[in-house]
Amino acid sequence: MLAGCGAGFDATTNQPYAPNEAQVLIEKGAYGTRGIHIPQAFILGPDPGAQLAWRGSAPVYLNILNKSGAPDTLQKITASDMGEVKITAPIQLPVGRLVNTGKPTPQIMLESIPKSLRGGESIKLDLQFANAGVVSLHVPVVTRSREYKDYPPAPNATPAPTPSPTPSATGEEATEEAH
Repeated sequence: MLAGCGAGFDATTNQPYAPNEAQVLIEKGAYGTRGIHIPQAFILGPDPGAQLAWRGSAPVYLNILNKSGAPDTLQKITASDMGEVKITAPIQLPVGRLVNTGKPTPQIMLESIPKSLRGGESIKLDLQFANAGVVSLHVPVVTRSREYKDYPPAPNATPAPTPSPTPSATGEEATEEAH
């Protein structure tokens, strides 16, 4: 059996791609909008079993690919009623280059979160670009586990409770038999 594939220069296999469950920018059945593609977006939550404290903060990680044909800039982000989003500086998006907003350190923080977060939630973010305008997407809050375990912990996370030891049944029986 012989198989082949001719995909051309615009095949998805020739494009920057960062796969995981946080692939979120799908609009009207199409991947991306107005030349902006976001193959990965997530808000880093607490370690498994822990929670981000009320009024705490969490880093926002975005991978953004500008395919519009002209450079663009991510100017600001809003999170409606889920706190304030701070960007250290406007994020430049050259054409055709995948930009990671979290490396070497997170450039975007969701602050003053009005409720505790445990992971599994989804928060709507509105990204304001200089040329592409507003791009809205729902971004998952992920726990710091699996492929996210090596990221620095979110500030102000409440640690997961540690189990306390319980007396063993055999230890109690042995004490009773001795009397």
